[in-house]
Amino acid sequence: MKSDIAFTAPHWAASEAGLEILDAGGSAVEAMVAAAAVISVVYPHMNSIAGDGFWLIDNPGSQAPIAIDACGRSGSDISSILDLTEIPARGGASAITQAGTIKGWELALKQDKTAHLPLSQILARAIDWAQNGFEVSQSLHHASVKLSTVDERNQAFKDLYEPGNQLLKPGTQFKNPKLAETFKCLAKNGLNAFYQGELAQSFVDDLNQAGSPLNLTDLNQTQAMLVEPLTVALDGIKLFNLPAPTQGIHSLQILAMVDRLKSQLNTEADWLHAIVEASKQSFNMRDTIWADPNQLNQTYYQALSPNTISELAGQIDLKQAQCWPFDAQPGDTVWMGAKDKNGQMVSFIQSTYWEFGSGVVMRDGGFVWNNRGVSFSLDPQHINYLAANKKPAHTLNPAFAKFADGRRMVYGTMGGEGQPQTQAALFSRYAWRDFNLQEAIAKDRWLLGRTWGDSSTNLKVEADLANMIGSELDKRNHDWQSVPANNEMMGHAGAIVAFEQEKDSIAASDPRSDGLAVVK
Repeated sequence: MKSDIAFTAPHWAASEAGLEILDAGGSAVEAMVAAAAVISVVYPHMNSIAGDGFWLIDNPGSQAPIAIDACGRSGSDISSILDLTEIPARGGASAITQAGTIKGWELALKQDKTAHLPLSQILARAIDWAQNGFEVSQSLHHASVKLSTVDERNQAFKDLYEPGNQLLKPGTQFKNPKLAETFKCLAKNGLNAFYQGELAQSFVDDLNQAGSPLNLTDLNQTQAMLVEPLTVALDGIKLFNLPAPTQGIHSLQILAMVDRLKSQLNTEADWLHAIVEASKQSFNMRDTIWADPNQLNQTYYQALSPNTISELAGQIDLKQAQCWPFDAQPGDTVWMGAKDKNGQMVSFIQSTYWEFGSGVVMRDGGFVWNNRGVSFSLDPQHINYLAANKKPAHTLNPAFAKFADGRRMVYGTMGGEGQPQTQAALFSRYAWRDFNLQEAIAKDRWLLGRTWGDSSTNLKVEADLANMIGSELDKRNHDWQSVPANNEMMGHAGAIVAFEQEKDSIAASDPRSDGLAVVK
């Protein structure tokens, strides 16, 4: 039985591109590749085709979704970086990992038995937007202002994003003809053309000129992998996320702890407090469960066991906040969700890490390289110690849930290490607190930890929620501050819920973004 189609993305142009493919009979995977290409054009500060990506793909009747890890590894020769006192946040020396996202597109299409559309059709809308231009959003403007103070951005970055030494202004038109040519090349020659041949060589030349240690062999050997998703069973719900090197395990731990506590939670302050304290318990385990899969020990494999979850939940005091030194890593990312006419659902995420990644633009490619290497450590005793051909600890983690009543839900957000917190907020509101899906996303949220350009590691609470529960937060000794409502630092969340019977799907997008959620 065929059903409705749905798409949600943090930029309307990506949603429209995905819906166009779905309307043409394409699969959710094909629609997601189309949207992923478009959003790399219109939201270039949030993601790039030289970043990483992760997929959860669920087909009707399956026991578990297909999981794809498209995380790039560090270069084969990183000796020049090991000689430094710290890994730079920007510039070529921060561009030390492969770009896995397009390999992820390629693998997702390959494993999808229903995929049948040509790349020329899938990438057509991205080519159009890059070639003919789009309107600069407030989000893109703000990011360009931030990067204007970064000395390490290369000349190609300045030529593209600061034309005539002028910052991008909201409402003005922006074109990226070189990115259009890159997509035309991929449409003609296949997605692997990103990693082989003349185009790849030009990328390596730009990277090396900027001080990156990546070489042509590193690009040639970039791979995406099918992996077994992480899962945890709650009361009537089965949750799925990506395994290491992502922080998917933190997202599942937090919700599993809150599930144990939810019968004791009655007020808005109770729910915020429980999720924040569960986040602290989970993040305290980061040094043992968040790293390259080859670095992990038994602690990781027991992290979602009933005993571990019970122990962590038992350490949460529902009346008192734990002191917290958490220094969150910032991040800029896009999460998108799709459902096709046959019921296939996709939860997808891609990112460069920080706004505009490394700040190094490929002069013949029209895009920035990622700075995911910032996640590594130069301390030989650290679990994320930098070594050759190693995956960095990854903030990206798309989420998926199966309900006992037949509902299936894809959900996620951007927001660096705030992603597990936002996932917990929106999921708990929808699944346990009877919020409708749009309200679960739109209502005021919070973030524990530092954000880009801010040295404070305290709890940030959006203004309306802060006014409502501020006195309760004080009573529980939270170190917190109020921030303006509808704040982009809280992430760009989204979700789609599909019902088992002939009911309409529902979809939602975040008002903090330029997004669009549509069910047809």
